[in-house]
Amino acid sequence: MPEAEIPSPYHYETEHLSEILRSVKTIAMVGASGDKTKFSYGVLRVLHETGYDMIPVNPNPALSEIRGIKVYKTLADIERPIDMVQVFRRSEELYAIAQEAIDVGAKVLWGQIGVYDDEAAKLAEEAGLTVVMDRCPKIELFRPFWKPRLDLEI
Repeated sequence: MPEAEIPSPYHYETEHLSEILRSVKTIAMVGASGDKTKFSYGVLRVLHETGYDMIPVNPNPALSEIRGIKVYKTLADIERPIDMVQVFRRSEELYAIAQEAIDVGAKVLWGQIGVYDDEAAKLAEEAGLTVVMDRCPKIELFRPFWKPRLDLEI
């Protein structure tokens, strides 16, 4: 039985996504949350525990760390190289974040599930960034080992 596809207007080969996740080390997560019930918290936790250098980005002045990791207010505030900017914000914000990712020299712009903007992708790709939209790196990280069985009865 062929692997089920995630419904999305954007298609990426599994090997392409795997290569991105093998090549990046430092991930700035725009929209990271300190709320343990939020999906972004869980993704940050898993990626951090997997060995990625996670950099939470959230402008909330009351949020100074997540899981003991310093939170930055903007991408421009980060004083070290960023391989990938992962976006947990509304699609309408992706274009501005793409420009910020370009400005800080990131190599990859990754929009979380539900986060996509073709103009933002075009901007980033023209600046030399690899772009992934409407995907979750946590899911893609484990996809080679997880094969859904959609034929099972509930």
